[in-house]
Amino acid sequence: MIASRPSALLIAAIAGLAVLTPWRAQAQWWSRAPADFEECADKAEKAATKEEKTSQLSECNAKFAGRRKPGGGYTYYDFMQNRSFDTAGPNPTPEEQKKIDEQYTAFLDRERRNSIAAALSARQQQLLQQTSLRDEKVPLPVEAPNKPQAPAPASDLRPRPKAANCARHSFSCDWPRLSEGLKDLKKLFASPTTKAKKG
Repeated sequence: MIASRPSALLIAAIAGLAVLTPWRAQAQWWSRAPADFEECADKAEKAATKEEKTSQLSECNAKFAGRRKPGGGYTYYDFMQNRSFDTAGPNPTPEEQKKIDEQYTAFLDRERRNSIAAALSARQQQLLQQTSLRDEKVPLPVEAPNKPQAPAPASDLRPRPKAANCARHSFSCDWPRLSEGLKDLKKLFASPTTKAKKG
C-alpha cells in the first residue's frame, strides 16, 4: 500500500493540473510556429476579421525577411539596392547579412562615381555648347525680298574700298562715303570769289 500511495498522489496531481490548465493553452503547446513567411501568411489568411488579418501579415513581414523560392531555398530582396540575394533560410544569417552589407557599400560607391561622372559630362557638354556659340558667326539681317529699293544716290555709285567686307550702316564702312560727300558739299558751297583768289 505504501508503493501505491506515491503513485496515487502523482496521478491526482496530474489530473488536477489537467483540470486547472485551460484547453487552449494545451493546444498551443503542441502546435508548431510557422517556419517561414509563406506559412505565416497562410495562417493570417484564416483570420476572422480584416484588421486581424492585416495585423498578422505585418507580424509575418517583421518576423521573416526572406521569401520561399519556387525551386527551393529562400531569397531576400534588398529594396535599397533593388536586388535579391539567395539565403539559406527565411532570414539571412549573420554571414549572409555581412555579404549583403558589403554589396550595398559597393553599390553606393558605384552610384557616387556614376553621379560624379554624369555631372562632369553635363559640365563638359555645357562648355562645348558655350564654345560653339561663341565661334558661330551671327548672320547679318537680310532685307525683305518684297521691299522696293530706293535708287542709289550718285555718290554711292563710286566704288568704295573694302565694301565687300563691311556690314551695312557701320561707321567704319560708311566713313569714306561720308567724307567724299563732305568734300562735294564744300565744293558746292564754296564761293566763286575764294576760287578766284586762289587762282
